[in-house]
Amino acid sequence: MDEVKPVWEKIEALTAQIHGWTPIDQLFALFTITMASAGLEGDVLEVGSWSGRSAVVFGEAVKLLGHSVVHCVDLFPEKSDWRENPDGTYSFAVEIHGQKYQGYQEQTVWRDTFQNQVVKVYETSESLWEIFHRTIEARGMQGVVLAHRGDLESFLAARGTGFRCRVAFLDGDHGYQAVRQDIQSVEKHLVPGGWLCFDDAFTSYPGVDQAIREMILENPGYDLCRQMTRKLFVARRKPDVTGG
Repeated sequence: MDEVKPVWEKIEALTAQIHGWTPIDQLFALFTITMASAGLEGDVLEVGSWSGRSAVVFGEAVKLLGHSVVHCVDLFPEKSDWRENPDGTYSFAVEIHGQKYQGYQEQTVWRDTFQNQVVKVYETSESLWEIFHRTIEARGMQGVVLAHRGDLESFLAARGTGFRCRVAFLDGDHGYQAVRQDIQSVEKHLVPGGWLCFDDAFTSYPGVDQAIREMILENPGYDLCRQMTRKLFVARRKPDVTGG
């Protein structure tokens, strides 16, 4: 009976073979927040999905609840899309449906991180889009976890002004302007009482920290602001605050 099996063990089993940097304690916190938001309207939104490590955990929570879906937004760069910058760090550029996008321009990827961690995900395929879908299909979550290849703006434009989310997990570009823009965009669709979650908060990314301080901690529209794990920060939109 899954009902009496510890969720922590379920998460470990789900993610054991999935490349990524999200530790089990953080995945457990995201699972718990998603379950706790069951009474709210809206879907779950993830910005920055990589190979699907956190996406399947959101998917498991949504499957248990029996309603809504998980939207995963990512540029899904292929191995050939990455380039080395003059300072030895790495960035990427992709073209999707004739539109050009760039990633990790302000906050670039350190050489050691790229060579020892990022490259490893491409060992089974040079297509991150393919890797992500294999991850989802292997766990039977095709109808629950839906991927969008593009940036947050293109996703929201496709969904329309009526789109609503109750949990949003921001793990995209870590530059200050990028995080700030993601917050502003998500706020228009986050329901009252909904949760905004940030990866890599208050660790090694000053742009993420600055955006959280200015847009969340100094914003009276949020409460229950808390660093939940080493790198996961969450905040609740106050129940009496209406989205855009």
